[in-house]
Order: sequence, then C-alpha cells, then structure tokens
Amino acid sequence: MNKQPKYRQVADALRREIDNGAYPPGSRLPSESELSTRFEASRNTVRSGLNALVSEGLISSSQGLGYEVRKHEVFELNASRFENLTFPQNGDAYSTDVTNAGRRPSQTFRVEMTPATAYVADRLKVALGSTTVLRFCHRFVDDVPWSTQATYYPDWLAKQAPRLAEPGDIAEGTTRYLAAAGIEQAGYFDEIATRMPTPDESRLLDVGAGVPVLLWTRTGYADDRVIRCTITTFRGDLNRMNYEIGTLPDRNGDERP
Repeated sequence: MNKQPKYRQVADALRREIDNGAYPPGSRLPSESELSTRFEASRNTVRSGLNALVSEGLISSSQGLGYEVRKHEVFELNASRFENLTFPQNGDAYSTDVTNAGRRPSQTFRVEMTPATAYVADRLKVALGSTTVLRFCHRFVDDVPWSTQATYYPDWLAKQAPRLAEPGDIAEGTTRYLAAAGIEQAGYFDEIATRMPTPDESRLLDVGAGVPVLLWTRTGYADDRVIRCTITTFRGDLNRMNYEIGTLPDRNGDERP
C-alpha cells in the first residue's frame, strides 16, 4: 500500500511523466478538474501536488492559463576562459560566448557611484562605505533572463581609467580597456555559492518558486592591488559552469581510432 499523502502521489506521477517526455518543455498539463478525475482526488489535493512541482521549479503556473512545464535550455559557461585575453573575442566575453554557442545575447546596462557594502569592501580592500563605481548588467539569452552582473571598481581606479564611470557599455570589454590603459589583470580569485533568490532577484531573473540562484564572485588583481569585484547572479535552472585547468585534449573533437 502506498502510504504517501495523496498530493505526493499526484506530484510523483506527474514528475515521472514529465521526466519521460509525456509532457515536454513548454507543454501544458491537464486542468485541475481533469487531474482530479484521473487521480480520484479533490481539487485541493491536486493543487497541492501541482504546487509541489512548482516549488521544485519543474512547472510554472499562470492565472487563467493553468500549469506549464518549464523550459530548461541550459547555457554552459566556461569560467576559465571568461575574460581571458588570450582567447579570440569580439567585444565582451558574455556576448562572445553566447554568440559562439549559437544563441542571441542582449542586455540592459547602468553605471552609478555607490558606497561599498561590507561584502564588496572586504574584497576590494577599501573602507566600508567608500565610493565605488558600479557597472550593472541585466543579461538575457534568447530573450530569457540569464543573469545579473554587478562589477564594483575602487574610486582610485576610476580616476586612472575614467571610461569606467561613463554611462554606456565599453565595446571592447572592461578587461581589455583596462589592459590597454596599462592596468592588466594579473589574476583573480573565484567564489561560488548557491542560495534562494531575494525578491529583487526573483523579479529580474523571472525565477520560479523553489529555484535557487548561483552566485559567482570574481575578485580581480593587478600586481599587488585589487582592481574589481564582480558578482554574477545566475538562474540556477538554466546555467552550468565549467573550468579548464592545465593542458587538455580536444574534448569536442572526434574520437581517435
């Protein structure tokens, strides 16, 4: 005998069918009324089962439109090549990587002067509340929200590289701009964490209930000084990161006989 609550039985059965392709990404599930008949359960029980799948990020609900299987076309980011100037690039690394993957990039952008939070000040090695230049991007892949990227630069650097504080994007990318100005990034330190999104992050990234965000903080160094702190917030359901370390064979090449 199945001792699971009835709503869990509903959720498990629908999850299996979604995983097996009976309901492909973008398709709509049967109505609550139809599912009530199928599972011999009340509409409240069915709704609880559906809400469990919503909380897992597997389906989404829309007022008056029912429930839809979420699309999960994952974008893979090679974090070790991101901003590496030895790799061919046209413009910034984000646009290059997305375009090379056969996808379409777009973004909104703003620049502002803002006081350093404790998190940013600790990484930039500046005083709490000191002035920083924030360059903020809200990025999309094929019109779907992909990430937000907030890069903070210390005030002293903005004085040496004034385009950092100017409105509008830097076409060649900030890393290349700084290198051309004699401030070349010598290395970086990465931190990766996951958590549930804040209300603002849920709104900007269109994240469904139960879907976490991936936080990637990269602190860049030039010689003995910290030159920037970049905090990228990804949708956890649509992104995957990888790194390449050392000399590797061509992983995408043909198999050898």
